[in-house]
Amino acid sequence: MSNTSVFIATLTVALVVAVLGTVAPHAEAARAFFIFGDSLVEQGNNNYLATTARADSPPYGIDYPTHQATGRFSNGLNIPDIISEQLGAESTLPYLSPQLTGQKLLVGANFASAGIGILNDTGIQFLNIIRISRQLEFFQQYQQRVSALVGEEKTQRLVNQALVLITLGGNDFVNNYFLPFSLRSRQMSLPDYSRYVISEYRKILMKLYELGARRVLVTGTGPLGCVPAQLATSSSNGQCAEEPQRAAAIFNPQLIEMAQGLNSELGSNIFITANAFEMHMDFITDPQLYGL
Repeated sequence: MSNTSVFIATLTVALVVAVLGTVAPHAEAARAFFIFGDSLVEQGNNNYLATTARADSPPYGIDYPTHQATGRFSNGLNIPDIISEQLGAESTLPYLSPQLTGQKLLVGANFASAGIGILNDTGIQFLNIIRISRQLEFFQQYQQRVSALVGEEKTQRLVNQALVLITLGGNDFVNNYFLPFSLRSRQMSLPDYSRYVISEYRKILMKLYELGARRVLVTGTGPLGCVPAQLATSSSNGQCAEEPQRAAAIFNPQLIEMAQGLNSELGSNIFITANAFEMHMDFITDPQLYGL
């Protein structure tokens, strides 16, 4: 396993423990797993689309078991893969995969698509991607397909007891607000923009709840100013870019507050937030701990 994969595995185990530690005893058996979001959690949907946001060639996949690019934006396994391992299940298939039929539907599905954001105008440069509203429509369609297989009552139980992972937000900054000539950055200050993005994210999470999700892991953004593209374009000394870092520092606490507010409103801890920023900063500031 590569050093990057070791880090991803460590991060993922921490996320799984955070969620499974709150799961009721009756739900400890194998459960379905559903994934929504962007490139951080995609497992190949964009391979079936005419888009530039695809991970279908090297160096993607060089450390994957087959050593082939699979549509994961990773050198090997990604976070959903390792969560599936921790759940004792096979990896979910992309929803657009023709292999997702029959009993494989009961494992769950991955609806994620690289390039998307919380806002519909995020990632427009990538053209044909599965925006979050469409991902939720596919989730409804998925439930109809499973109902035809096992009946409505069993389908509802499967969805209610499933683990759901949603990872959104980073693209709304790096592939929207911080783009050259961004309209959003001319319309709003960074704090105001973040509040607007959070208000739209709240609608998405409520829709997930309405569709039956009852155990949802919501990851915040990582250190946006430390990703290679930002280091290349916005950093003059190799340090993490300040403004994207400030965006993450504004967005993540607002996300936690919003999720806590939803839980209070719903009367249950439906949404569990994970601090991906601090986990990733540990990797950056103490690389020796991860073998680098």
